[in-house]
Parts: sequence; C-alpha cells; structure tokens
Amino acid sequence: MLSALVRFIQQWKRYNQSLSELSRLGDRELADIGISRSDIPRLAWTAAHQL
Repeated sequence: MLSALVRFIQQWKRYNQSLSELSRLGDRELADIGISRSDIPRLAWTAAHQL
C-alpha cells in the first residue's frame, strides 16, 4: 500500500513537471513538434505513467 502511494506521488510530480515544461512552449514551438496546446494534459499524463 505504501509503495502504491509513493508511486502515485512520483507520477504526479512527473505529470506536473511535464505539464509545466510543455506549457512554457509557444504555439509555434508546439506546432513544430506536432502537438497543440489542448494535447498538453494528455501527453503529460501519458509521460508520467510510462515509467
């Protein structure tokens, strides 16, 4: 149970970090990598759960 909580906290931190980094990019930079601003939460969530 404790390990599940620790894993959740780590995933949440990775999610917030990814969300923050992607949100700092401009629309042009996002378009260059093929994503839109509305894709950011989904991509950050996916990235946080891949490890």
